[in-house]
Amino acid sequence: MSTVHVFGAAGFAGAQLAALIDAHPTFDLGQITARSDAGKPLAEVAPQYRVARELAAPDADAVREGDLAAVCYPHAEAAPLVAALLDRGARVVDVSADHRLHDPELYPSVYGFPHPRPELLAEAVYGLPELHRDAIRDARLVANPGCFPAAALLALLPVLGEARDVVIDAKTGVSGAGRGASSEVHFSTVTESVSPYKVYEHRHAPEIEQELGAPVTFTAHLVPVDRGLLATCYALFDGAPDDAALRERYRDYYADHPFVEVVAAPPGMRAVQRTNYAQVYPALDPRGGRITTFGVLDNLMKGAASGAVQNLNLMAGRPETEGLLAA
Repeated sequence: MSTVHVFGAAGFAGAQLAALIDAHPTFDLGQITARSDAGKPLAEVAPQYRVARELAAPDADAVREGDLAAVCYPHAEAAPLVAALLDRGARVVDVSADHRLHDPELYPSVYGFPHPRPELLAEAVYGLPELHRDAIRDARLVANPGCFPAAALLALLPVLGEARDVVIDAKTGVSGAGRGASSEVHFSTVTESVSPYKVYEHRHAPEIEQELGAPVTFTAHLVPVDRGLLATCYALFDGAPDDAALRERYRDYYADHPFVEVVAAPPGMRAVQRTNYAQVYPALDPRGGRITTFGVLDNLMKGAASGAVQNLNLMAGRPETEGLLAA
């Protein structure tokens, strides 16, 4: 049994992650922590998960060498804790954004802080198993992808290096904004509306560009649903003669990736809600020279918590699907 600690278990992603670890057949749930909610049972903060364990104040010193830990803090707040856990000999999945970008020079402009341990950025493995599975297995530090990048990258990986002039139009449910209340995600603001936000300044764009190795145009939209994320990706592409060949290419790429389904029609959010599955669908413009690809996932699951469990399984030498097939 591997002990897995969840730091920041009162937030949307952290509570979901703690519940998945609590139900996992071979992981032992270690400390689950919160700052403002310390002392409350998680079942009081997130009753839908029915985890009776009490939230505690975070204590890095209680983590033992060889333990696993997941850190679900806001950006800029995770990096010091991640460093302390690594220094104690733990292996860490950072569910925040603090280790996703390899270039430390990007952090002040993208996330508003200088990275305190830039040497860890060179070590961190970007935690998308469909791209970096073997490196994740041996990593000390895995940077869980953002939800938008996960969906967009899964939609584009089979044409990586050949798709050009990529434009991504993505839509997410309000749970992606986190547990903190704000006027932008108030029910009366979101309902019966669709709104673009952070145009040309969304923090996930550099992450997508890093993994694609090319610039993209990325626009995020908020839609009035709880959870789910759809990325529609447009690109110039000359590498397939017809739709059948393009879809066969996608099926071949994902044949050994258990949580990505290449589907027969453009997917919707409902098909993947509350699961670790992603669905993708590629289409070739009948006029040639351009493709549209779709990627859909649950932003709190494959885009955060269950994606982290998938990485923890790999790091612990467990089957990648363990504890996730019934999620």
